[in-house]
Amino acid sequence: MKLLWVGDIVGSPGRRVFAEVARKLKGSGGVSAIIANGENSAGGSGITEEIGAELLAAGADVVTLGDHVWSQKGTEQYLAHERRVLRPANLPKACPGVGCVTVQTPQMPITVMSLVGRVFMQPAECPFLTADAVLAKLPGNCGPVFVEIHAEATSEKIALGRYLDGRVAAVAGTHTHVPTNDAGLLPKGTAYITDLGMTGPADSVIGRQLEPVLHKFTTGMPMKFDVAKGPAVLQGVVLEVERATGRALSIEPFLYRERAS
Repeated sequence: MKLLWVGDIVGSPGRRVFAEVARKLKGSGGVSAIIANGENSAGGSGITEEIGAELLAAGADVVTLGDHVWSQKGTEQYLAHERRVLRPANLPKACPGVGCVTVQTPQMPITVMSLVGRVFMQPAECPFLTADAVLAKLPGNCGPVFVEIHAEATSEKIALGRYLDGRVAAVAGTHTHVPTNDAGLLPKGTAYITDLGMTGPADSVIGRQLEPVLHKFTTGMPMKFDVAKGPAVLQGVVLEVERATGRALSIEPFLYRERAS
């Protein structure tokens, strides 16, 4: 089975290119399942019910979130009934929604877990111990497990990958919007990448308009960072998983660029 795992979708340009690629790959049989981070899909921060439904309809089997999970009004009600859109599992238990879900794909069931880091981030429960607790409760027929860690520090992501090596099919990092060059199989067989990258405007500073960001860096003055326009890129990885065992066979970077009109 082949699976596409997509980095942070940023605003309408990210949603546009995601829909194009997802429909093309699923329509051709290039992949059987898609995991997409929708953390920045609503105007660059958070998600709405309408946008969540849009991403699922476009081909995402599971949409993951992160530290901007509550940035949009009404997200708490949406996550209370849409289990395919995940908030981090290591948020307080009182938060609505779920942090792990098993979905059926044409090839096999897959399980996706969402976690948020703690280094240079807002307070959350320990992602390492949360992963242990969630894995301990999974049934034997849940299929391969894919763990996303939405975190700032590369060290925290790498450590979690090593901590879960051999226990899950893959671990992928998100949040920094810049893809890393370390996709590969860890010693015990888990596929890993420190950051999937970004799905959004190519001519930007991690998805935002150039001028306000440059003004902020050169003057220190507060600015509004709107989502940039123009052609978009989709960044992520394609994983191949063995159906019989659920073990990762390969992980390869994936990049798609829209052509300028």
